[in-house]
Amino acid sequence: MARILALDYGKVRTGIAVTDELQLIASGLTTVATKDLLSFLKDYIATERVEKVVVGLPKQMDNTPSESEGLIQGFLKKFKAQFPTMPLDRQDERFTSKMAVQSMIQGGVKKKKRQDKALVDEISATLILQAYLNRY
Repeated sequence: MARILALDYGKVRTGIAVTDELQLIASGLTTVATKDLLSFLKDYIATERVEKVVVGLPKQMDNTPSESEGLIQGFLKKFKAQFPTMPLDRQDERFTSKMAVQSMIQGGVKKKKRQDKALVDEISATLILQAYLNRY
C-alpha cells in the first residue's frame, strides 16, 4: 500500500500530515509556506509512494463553504494540472484548529509552543487525515 497525504491548506501556511504505508495511523509531517506547497508535493510524491491526497474542506456552521474555499479551489486546479493522475478527496475540517490547540493543552504543551501557528496547522492536518481514515 501507499501513503495518504492530507493538507490543511491556508493562505500563508499549509499543514501536512501523512499515514503509514498500511494507512492505519495519521501523523504530522510538516508545515510549509503555501507558496512552496506544489514544489514540496512534487519532491515528496517523487520519493514516497502516495496513493491519494486529502484536502481539508472548510465549511461554515450552516454547511456553506467558508471564505478560504475560493483559495483552495485555485490550488486544486494547479494540483490537478501538476498531478493529473493523483486521486484527490476532501474532508470536512470544521473545528480542527480548535481541536489541535485543545490536544496540545491536554498533552501538556507550554503556552508559548501552543502559539506556534505552524504546529497548529500540522496538527490540524493530522486531525483532518484521522477523520478521513475513520470514515472508511
